[in-house]
Amino acid sequence: MSLNAAPSANRVHISFFGRRNTGKSSLLNAVTGQEMAVVSDVKGTTTDPVQKAMELLPIGPVLFIDTPGMDDDQEGLGALRVKKAEQVLHKTDVAVLVVEAGKELVPMELQLIDLFEKRKLPYLVVYNKMDLLAEEREPKTDHEIYVSAGQGVHITELKEKLGSLAKEGQERPLVKDLVSPGDFVLLVIPIDKAAPKGRLILPQQQVIRELLDTGAVPLAVQDDRVEDVLGRLGEKPRLVITDSQVFGKVDKAVSADIPLTSFSILFARYKGILDGALEGAYALDRLEDGDKVLISEGCTHHRQCNDIGTVKMPRWIEAHTGKKPDFAFTSGTGFPEDLTPYRLVVHCGGCMLNEREMQWRRNQAGLQGVPMTNYGIAIAHMNGILQRSLEIFR
Repeated sequence: MSLNAAPSANRVHISFFGRRNTGKSSLLNAVTGQEMAVVSDVKGTTTDPVQKAMELLPIGPVLFIDTPGMDDDQEGLGALRVKKAEQVLHKTDVAVLVVEAGKELVPMELQLIDLFEKRKLPYLVVYNKMDLLAEEREPKTDHEIYVSAGQGVHITELKEKLGSLAKEGQERPLVKDLVSPGDFVLLVIPIDKAAPKGRLILPQQQVIRELLDTGAVPLAVQDDRVEDVLGRLGEKPRLVITDSQVFGKVDKAVSADIPLTSFSILFARYKGILDGALEGAYALDRLEDGDKVLISEGCTHHRQCNDIGTVKMPRWIEAHTGKKPDFAFTSGTGFPEDLTPYRLVVHCGGCMLNEREMQWRRNQAGLQGVPMTNYGIAIAHMNGILQRSLEIFR
C-alpha cells in the first residue's frame, strides 16, 4: 500500500457472493474495470477470497472481495472454500449476491438473503448474464438489478446502486471531537525493538492526520522525554495520547490535571466497542489458575522477542492477578467462532480490522457470555489508571 492510500480497515468492504459459475468474477472485473479475478467457464475457479482496493465514485475508497462459490462440495477443500466465504461476511459492509438471470433462487441463495437481513447488512441481488434472456426483465424490488458483465450492460447503474448502499453513516470520530484548533496534543511513541523500522504504526498515523485536519498541533515524543518536553512547552497540552505499553510510566510523568489516554483506547471507541471492553477489563480481577485467556490480534506481524501479545500481556496479567491462566493466541482472520472455552478475550486495538469485523468479534463474545477487552483498556486497568484514561471522553 502506498503512503497516500486509505488503510483497508477504513475502506467500505463490498463483497460478492453466490454459486459457482454465476459470473461473480466477471462482474467484479466489469465493475472495477480491471482484470482483478481469474475468469473461466470451469466451476470453482475462485478458490480463495480475492481482494482489490480502489477508488469507486461516488463512494470513495473501497475494498472489493470476490469469494469462492458457496455451493462448492461440502467436503474436503470445497468445505474450506465455503467456510472462507462465510468468514468474509463478518467484515462485509455491502453484500452483492450474484445470480444467473432467468434462474429461480435456490435455498442457499435465499438463506444468504435472510442472513444479510438478519445482520442488517445492505445488499443487492444482481441477476447477471441478462444478455442470454429471450426478453429483458425488470427488477421486482429495490434490492435487485439485471446486468450483463460480458456485454457491459447496466454496469454504471450497478455502481450507482452500490454507491447509494455504501453512503457514509454516522462515522465515529477518532480524536477530532476531543480537541480544538490550536490545541497542543502530546503523542508518546516509544521507539524500541518492537517499533517498525523507519515508520509509524497505523494508529499513530491516523491520529496525527486527524489532529492536523482539525487544526490541532500534534507533538510526538519518546517516552523518556515526556517530562522534559512538558517543562519546555510553555503551556499545558489539551491531551496526552500514549502507546499503551508505557501507560504506567507516562502516567507518572504527566500531572493529574492534564487528560491522558492511549491510542488503543481511542481505537476501541472508534470501532464502537469501548463500553463492552470496559466491562471486560474488570474480568481480569476474577481470573483463576488455569482459566483460558485468548489474546487475539487483527494483523499478522513478525513476532519480536518481547512481543506485546505473546510475551508482555501474559506477563502483566499474571503479575496483576497473581494467577497462572492458560493463554492461547490468534492473529489475523483466525478468530474462533466458539469462545466458550475462554474466561476472557483480550484483543489488540483492531486498527487493521474494519468496524463490522470488530463488532462481530465483540458480539460473538457477548452472545457466548465471554468478557472481551482490548490491550489499552486492560493495561490502564492493571496500572490503576483506567478512570483517568477515560476522563477526556466525559
